[in-house]
Amino acid sequence: MAAAWQDVVRDAAAVREAAAVAVDAALLAGVLMRTGEQPHASDVVNYAPFTLLPSAVPRALFEQAYAVQQDFNLLVDTISQNKEFLEQTLASTIKVDDFTARLFRIYMQVLEEGLAQTVFLGINRSDYMFDCGLDGTAALRQIEINTIAASFGGLTSRTADVHRLVLKVLGKTEETSHLLPNNPAKGLALGIAKAWELYGSQRAVVMFLVEDVQRNIFDQRCVENELWNRNIRVVRKRFRDVFEQGSLDASRRLYMDGQEVAVVYYREGYVPQVYDQQNWEARLLLERSRAVKCPDIATQLAGTKKVQQELSQPGTLEKLLPSHPEAVARIRATFAGLYSLDEGEEGDRIAATAIADPDRFVLKPQREGGGNNLYGEELREVLEKIKDSPERTSYILMDKIKPQPALNYLLRAHSPLQVSECISELGIFGVYVRQGQELVLNQAAGHLLRTKAIEHADGGVAAGVAVLDTPYLV
Repeated sequence: MAAAWQDVVRDAAAVREAAAVAVDAALLAGVLMRTGEQPHASDVVNYAPFTLLPSAVPRALFEQAYAVQQDFNLLVDTISQNKEFLEQTLASTIKVDDFTARLFRIYMQVLEEGLAQTVFLGINRSDYMFDCGLDGTAALRQIEINTIAASFGGLTSRTADVHRLVLKVLGKTEETSHLLPNNPAKGLALGIAKAWELYGSQRAVVMFLVEDVQRNIFDQRCVENELWNRNIRVVRKRFRDVFEQGSLDASRRLYMDGQEVAVVYYREGYVPQVYDQQNWEARLLLERSRAVKCPDIATQLAGTKKVQQELSQPGTLEKLLPSHPEAVARIRATFAGLYSLDEGEEGDRIAATAIADPDRFVLKPQREGGGNNLYGEELREVLEKIKDSPERTSYILMDKIKPQPALNYLLRAHSPLQVSECISELGIFGVYVRQGQELVLNQAAGHLLRTKAIEHADGGVAAGVAVLDTPYLV
């Protein structure tokens, strides 16, 4: 896998020419982000960071990741409807993790009141790395599943065209056939549009719930424009706007500024820092409403690391999906080793093992958005500190995946052009819509490849570490 472009990466003149073409092509294609200096302005933008060359991905593992996505959609939806499973699985976590506990309280409050929502929309992204075995063969290993605000479905829809052009400039026209068409923005919009249609009001709008600082706005606009092309009105609001302008009528229909909202698509709400008391009240208002939430709070809880760890336990998948043995087998084949740090003998043993050999593991808190995981010495220090405290139950431990690095150039604005040893992470977008008990849509909706230099242990594109990439199937 590492040898895809060995002839190119050492040719400095060819690389310089290709990089200049690539940057202009990215700007031309709309692979854009607002700048850190002016994050609220779209009149000063730059290209989103990306690789000069597409990265090699084993075709068999790529196809395996696509083949299991409908199974993961079904699994997430099933968990979101299973109150007993969520209660039991998160019992230890909510004692020590305030953020998960607050989400869980809203979940219980809404259930007690009775769900007004009848249509459910899931947009998730299952992320994988390619674990290189001792014999050199690679295996697909799931890192996590993101059930809220899974990003870059828009920009990645435009990145493959940039890489196609780069390969042509480098005299590798035939190789462009290894880059597949990819348009997650269209797939995500299809799910939102289906949920909007089933909600049943032509006048109602789709509301994108967005951050105060929106550097990644063009990624969202790709999905938004697909909806406008279907004549579905889109509004962009923040939690603060919901608190100030949101209301429910007697049927618990949601209104924003007098406009009925059919679908709330969260691109915000996955980190504790965004929630003050007002924002928690806004979240509760949204959850109590009839509007289709993407995700509803149960689905957000289904994406927690603790749930991921519990799913790897023997028999858990079989209990959740008793009539889908093939799906269970496909899902289980992607799991890495996952370990509970719950209080008790087994948790003590796992904590001691990780402290003794920290490079074997990754320590994961219940957080989304990249840049939260702990490795090596930092992992050891944190575990030493919390090993005898209930606080350790707010983390899970996972086997560290060891992918095969490859040489590439990471193109970032205002950064020097230099070759790096890189590793990649493949995400598959999934979309499903359920009405009552019937799954009316369930499909994979496209892919995202992100690549980073090996010196960075953790972090995605939005966190400023990884860059956008395109799979080159080998």
